[in-house]
Amino acid sequence: MFIERKANQKTGRVEFWKARWEPGPPAKKIFVEKVCDETEIPAVDDTVAAKTFAVCWADDRTMGNIAVSSPEMMGIFKDKQGTDAILPCDFVSAGKFRNGATRLWCRTHQKHWGTKADEKSLDDTGEMHCANHIQGMNYVVDPQTIDVAEYAEVGIWCSLPAAIASNPIKTRVPRIHVHLRERSGGEKQIDGDYPAISLLYDSKLDLFKSASIKRVNITPPAALEFIVGLEQGKEMDCINCTNCGFPHLDMGSFAETPHRKHFCAACGRDSTWSKKPIVSTPLKPLHDTFLMNADKISPDRKLNLDEYAADHDFRVWASTPAIVWTADRPQEVGIHAHVEKKDGERIFDDTFSEVIYQGESLKRGDLLQKMLKNAV
Repeated sequence: MFIERKANQKTGRVEFWKARWEPGPPAKKIFVEKVCDETEIPAVDDTVAAKTFAVCWADDRTMGNIAVSSPEMMGIFKDKQGTDAILPCDFVSAGKFRNGATRLWCRTHQKHWGTKADEKSLDDTGEMHCANHIQGMNYVVDPQTIDVAEYAEVGIWCSLPAAIASNPIKTRVPRIHVHLRERSGGEKQIDGDYPAISLLYDSKLDLFKSASIKRVNITPPAALEFIVGLEQGKEMDCINCTNCGFPHLDMGSFAETPHRKHFCAACGRDSTWSKKPIVSTPLKPLHDTFLMNADKISPDRKLNLDEYAADHDFRVWASTPAIVWTADRPQEVGIHAHVEKKDGERIFDDTFSEVIYQGESLKRGDLLQKMLKNAV
């Protein structure tokens, strides 16, 4: 028994069928049972920003269907956000294996289907699913949605745990930190962390090959890979798949070293080559397009934490580069600190060129490594 694609003349759809060969002569292919329709790579429906949808992701790899909007899948999520969503497989054709067997790609769980073990599981259970189908996924229903055009200033960062603090630091996963201002230099309408966000922009900007893409969903693992790439000076760009047109997102081991041959999470094919070795991420064109001021400055501020440590609470971070920065002023690079009175009144929330703690000048690079260690 094997899986074969079959065109349905009545519906115009391409379908996946269980098939077998009937001995001849001549041998004849017998279609036994329909498995499912072949799913086309869908256009992203962004016509209504408030439309109910969800963003889902796995911590250790990219996701082909990172935006979920179908009613069937929306019913799977138990809460507004979580880490344990079990999502159905979403198969598309991915050509053939080297032995000629039909190869499918599960966009949900990022796994090829079509091995002998997969076929045996199909025969035994009557259900077609990939080997990763029971893995729990992170998800956010109706994530914070931001239209870049609605604000004078948009700042987006990857939020990491503090490096040093007066109280024990709890390890946590990265988040997405957002600053929104309706006027330049004015009060912040939003200043907070989110598990994931969805960013809307004018499709006329042509950020990607597919004109249907009008939003970029920013998830913690993608944001973390991007800021680490910026810090390490990696060669980053964004290449679109030559098969389906979707932008490539390198994650995990794919993001460690720039490379020319790229694997597509949306269609499961690896036939796209870049002109030079790069790490591909959709956040790169987003970052470059909305970087209104590329200058970076070291602020003329210094802080001696030893003057406050005895009777104040504090947290210290290394500054990190913004993913999106639409302010027409330089980004400050240095060490960011919060210092608060015991009653919670904050007296410092700034980035400093130098911070003294326990008699020593803190080093930004050391703090960043501690932050990454605390992000699990």
